[in-house]
Amino acid sequence: MSTTTPSEETNTTQKTSLYLENTEELQKVFNQFDANKDGKISVSELADVLKAMGSSYSSEELERAMEDIDTDKDGFISLSEFSTLCRSPSDAVAAASELRDAFDLYDQDKNGLISAKELHLVLNRLGMKCSVDDCARMIQSVDSDGDGNVNFAEFEKMMSASIPANAGSQP
Repeated sequence: MSTTTPSEETNTTQKTSLYLENTEELQKVFNQFDANKDGKISVSELADVLKAMGSSYSSEELERAMEDIDTDKDGFISLSEFSTLCRSPSDAVAAASELRDAFDLYDQDKNGLISAKELHLVLNRLGMKCSVDDCARMIQSVDSDGDGNVNFAEFEKMMSASIPANAGSQP
């Protein structure tokens, strides 16, 4: 016989849904990097996505990043390694800086807001085909102040949604 209350069951269901949604989103992002769909990200695939997003890194910088991320040292980033990178930044200051950099990639006009048009532009550069209306709906789902844009606080809240610490274990 279950000893959980209906509110506890709802809370558990919400956490599970949040986790699954984040896992699906993580897979989608990983797939954008994995251009040849072989289940792993090579240094050239990493460079291509970063270049498409408007960032340029030297080959030495890319190699250092791969060394840090590629924990099994097979020369590729697996979904597991990518997940670890996305979910558990080792340094809070570096993580905050990386989050700001990610926000700035989308904020093309540097006004502190991500509009549907800016989101559309970046997602299309990454090969994700969606309309401006689709992007407006995505923004609406995280736009807590109702201005039709995503500000940094909303972006930060969206990106740091809580994920259970034991996400990898089975119940």
